[in-house]
Amino acid sequence: MILTNNILSTEEREAVVEMRHAMHREPELSNQETKTQKRILDALRRFGLDGAKTFHNTGVYIDIEGLAPGLKRSIALRGDIDALPIQESRDDLPYRSQVPGLMHACGHDMHASIALGTALAFHRIRNNFSGKVRVIFQPAEEAEPLGGRTVAEEGLLVGFDAAVAFHVDTDIPAGSFGACAGAVTKSSEQFELNIIGTMAHGAESHAGVDAITIAAAFINEVQKVVSREMPVEDGAIITVGTIHGGEATNIICPSVIMTGTIRTSSPERRSLLVQRVREVAEGVATMHRGCLEFGSQSGEPAVINDAGMVERFRQIVIQSAGEDKYVQVKPSSGSDDFGFYSGCVPSIYFQFGSREPGNETGVHTPKFGASDRLIVPTTEMVIKYCLDLMHQPV
Repeated sequence: MILTNNILSTEEREAVVEMRHAMHREPELSNQETKTQKRILDALRRFGLDGAKTFHNTGVYIDIEGLAPGLKRSIALRGDIDALPIQESRDDLPYRSQVPGLMHACGHDMHASIALGTALAFHRIRNNFSGKVRVIFQPAEEAEPLGGRTVAEEGLLVGFDAAVAFHVDTDIPAGSFGACAGAVTKSSEQFELNIIGTMAHGAESHAGVDAITIAAAFINEVQKVVSREMPVEDGAIITVGTIHGGEATNIICPSVIMTGTIRTSSPERRSLLVQRVREVAEGVATMHRGCLEFGSQSGEPAVINDAGMVERFRQIVIQSAGEDKYVQVKPSSGSDDFGFYSGCVPSIYFQFGSREPGNETGVHTPKFGASDRLIVPTTEMVIKYCLDLMHQPV
């Protein structure tokens, strides 16, 4: 079943744009989205959706049950809701952030608004479809503790046939859509090294063990894990993001703390890369007569797109918007906790383009922006696609 254009009612269109503006004006960081949660619950109730439930403290999800006979398939749809600690520098937006140091620099205000419009439309047309749509307004995509992990751990996808998510993309022209099969993001692991040496006077370096020397050696050696041990097509990345150590110019530094990330598109190589980083760190520390404390935390899994779902999405875009509106996108080196969803059920994570004059700056930057004109067409594309999934086996 494919609906024609103008799926959203006038009131629903106004509601999704209103939500986008309200969220953008009052952004909230990961795990602090209390006002956003209330705003979503109020909007749902205003349109007669009273059965919403909360999770992860600040998250919301709502189930819309179709009343028509037919396949009883269940589709989950995610819209993330958290903002970033970035000071917005767009003075041309009437709805620009009113919270100093915070902004929706990754489009989550748009994602949540699209999810809202999808929930409202499915509620209104519930007599015309069978099955169930669960719309998840997910907090904490940007920072631990991750909301996506909670979705998986609390079983919010148990019994579902598929999951759908989307992300604004500044590399794609406004009005276009894109997706690709397989791994579309990389997994993310965080590591911390506490390198322990021995303090000494700089004039008697032989009496100490220089933690800074050990740190420098580690930075050089660890990149060989990528260049000599990982397949090129994996695109593995090891980044040392912070390094802290030393207090005086004439003292042999006794300790250095370093943190970094490990990324890979292969679920099988996640644990191997962590193991190899640890082995390199311990080996370098031992070689230089130092000691090492190593810790790691598992972050987002890679998002894996189901090939059949991607092909169906391509067909829906071509049928609805034209062949020139579908773009074959490349995998990203970034991470997204929708990987927890794709680890539970067949999934798709697609992009909708925002690039146009005046909106050309990338996400996670102070000048990021995307036009309101994208929200309604993207919402209607999501609705068409979800309806299609509910009427055909994945």
